[in-house]
Amino acid sequence: MERSWEEPAPGVVRTRLPGWDETVGVVVGTEAALMVDAGPDTATAAALLREVAARFARPVRHLALTHLHFDHVLGASAVPAATRYAATGARGLLTPAGLAALVADATAHGAGGERARRDAAALASAGVDVEVDGALTVDLGGRSVVLAAAGPGHTGSDLVVHVPDAGLVFCGDLVEESGDPQAGPDAHPARWPAALDGLLALGGPSARYVPGHGAIVDAAFVRTQRDSLARRFGADTR
Repeated sequence: MERSWEEPAPGVVRTRLPGWDETVGVVVGTEAALMVDAGPDTATAAALLREVAARFARPVRHLALTHLHFDHVLGASAVPAATRYAATGARGLLTPAGLAALVADATAHGAGGERARRDAAALASAGVDVEVDGALTVDLGGRSVVLAAAGPGHTGSDLVVHVPDAGLVFCGDLVEESGDPQAGPDAHPARWPAALDGLLALGGPSARYVPGHGAIVDAAFVRTQRDSLARRFGADTR
């Protein structure tokens, strides 16, 4: 089956992968492309790269990992020519214990255990090239994107990608549309509302927000989700 790619702005596409409905996005400039997340395994990531190359004829030189959950990062080693970015603290998760937790989570959600172990080992070998603390601007040629450490919230190391000229923010799982935001054992519920405050300040009221799972939403949706999380976890910074 041919994969569906949505184009919310010129030179910006994203797809929702089957199974866990996670977003993978691509932002293209005149010289290079940046991929947002890499999917749940290297086979999926390699197929995505082929589709991006056929569509844009731009090398994927940058890979932004929004957070280190298996469905977003286990494909990362299949993007070998890209500089890999994650939020501060991500490298500390690529320990034997952290990798074992990734594999266990993948297996619990129906991924093949041997494949997950292989892809986790490849991820650890590739590593994270740049940890973002604060914000970092990446030039793609005629277009700049801003990578910002937005958490803790959904995890201890949440990264978002702002595309200013498109009025888009890739949110990772700080925002989810197709279901309630998931707060696992590595979440920071008390700080999640503040992370969404920062996300809204970054994108502004007129931006569109691309969730880690689900349809693209507006600022009002993010604000409503922020307030719901504050009530759900008894945390509010206002």
